[in-house]
Amino acid sequence: MAASRAPAAAAATDGGMEENAMAILDSCGIKDSHDLHEDRAAFLEAVRSACFAADSPSAPSWRMYDGVFQILQKCNSLDLAVASFHLLIELGKQYPRTYLTDSGGHQSLVLVVVKESWLPFLLGNGAVSSEIGGNARSSDHLFDPAKFLLLVEMMVEPSNAADDENGIKAAKNMMILQYLVNTLEADFVPRHVAYKESLDWVIFRESLLNILLGSRKLVFKSFVKNCIYLLINQYHHEAKDAVEDSIPSGGEAKSASDIDSSLNYSSLESERTLVSLRKLFVMVMKLDSIRKEADTLGLTSRADGVRNPIMEVILDELTYNISYLSPFLLAFVEWKWKLEIILQYFSKYCGKGPVRTRRSDNSQQDLKLDSVLSSFLTATSAKGIVKKMGAEVAQLLLSHAYQVCLSVQDDSSDSTATSEKIGATLGEISGNLIFAFQNLSKVSPNIPISPFEKQALFTAATLTRKLKKVGR
Repeated sequence: MAASRAPAAAAATDGGMEENAMAILDSCGIKDSHDLHEDRAAFLEAVRSACFAADSPSAPSWRMYDGVFQILQKCNSLDLAVASFHLLIELGKQYPRTYLTDSGGHQSLVLVVVKESWLPFLLGNGAVSSEIGGNARSSDHLFDPAKFLLLVEMMVEPSNAADDENGIKAAKNMMILQYLVNTLEADFVPRHVAYKESLDWVIFRESLLNILLGSRKLVFKSFVKNCIYLLINQYHHEAKDAVEDSIPSGGEAKSASDIDSSLNYSSLESERTLVSLRKLFVMVMKLDSIRKEADTLGLTSRADGVRNPIMEVILDELTYNISYLSPFLLAFVEWKWKLEIILQYFSKYCGKGPVRTRRSDNSQQDLKLDSVLSSFLTATSAKGIVKKMGAEVAQLLLSHAYQVCLSVQDDSSDSTATSEKIGATLGEISGNLIFAFQNLSKVSPNIPISPFEKQALFTAATLTRKLKKVGR
């Protein structure tokens, strides 16, 4: 179904839906009530019918949207949480707040933002317009920057998953985070397309992501560190579940109610949360890249504020907590940005590049993987780097960089930009990787090699032999 371009804040034609929404919001104090559960389920179904009816669907009103979000946050039933989560996602697709439209003029696409539409975020001055049904009391459940940071912190903290209540709460938090990231992405993607055409920094200055991360209420470094830990933790759960799922079971497939009681839904949500965290990291990296470009063009001002690029925070955390390095690289599989992280990590130890000023552009001086590998082509040069960063870290980073090289061959997205960062053919990289491993073993004879690193070395050796045979 094509997304509707009607204003997302427009009221539904059925005025009774407004009354139902307010009735549900006003009855939140009745906990564990069967009637409340039934009313909420009926409300979700009524919203779905009104907004997706085949005959005359209409956009949800502010209060209807808000009511669905409150159900996701406050319900004690996994069935209701899942139903409200999926309804919010579908409403966002059908009635987008930010979208592109064809102007028919010299600019083929025009960015449209329905500013009066409902949002799960409370940004700016923190006020909710009374014209769209908000008031100070009803905005407490919306996410300002501080509450967004708190959500991630709560998800990082270990919880006792031995009872249904904690299991449902964990699953709800994951769904809420997924929805918030989805909302940021829905605002970010059309802005990114519009920016490529216009190079107008204002497009991103007004983006939800930029406003959220630029707020003083959100401690950016703490936020990124918690996201790193959460990414690693979610990947660990996903890998563990994959092993457990491979064990044959005599039981039949479980229904949503069975999952509710056995607390397995949190595990099912881990993979989707992992995907959302990757999306969030990539969006912030792209935002920082665009901000850097805007700085170079002189389009920014003091009003834009100052924030450390996420890449710097990630590198500092991975350098300080070496134990995070391997699991992070395993969990973060966005090839272009993964290679960028690896190259910037190496840049700390493979010589200093030119000093960058606010208005300078030295992108042509950026370190490439081929240059990194050339630093390991002799035992002497390898020894100098190993003294600074350690042989195990160097071996790990080179193995993951080689994984990116292999993956780019099969993935056309961003392949050109990534290939430029690689700086050589796959055959050349493979041969140099073998030399690098050999020299690392000379410098550190007792260096351990993980199965992942063995696989990288084996693949490089196999590919090199094949290319030699072809060249004969």
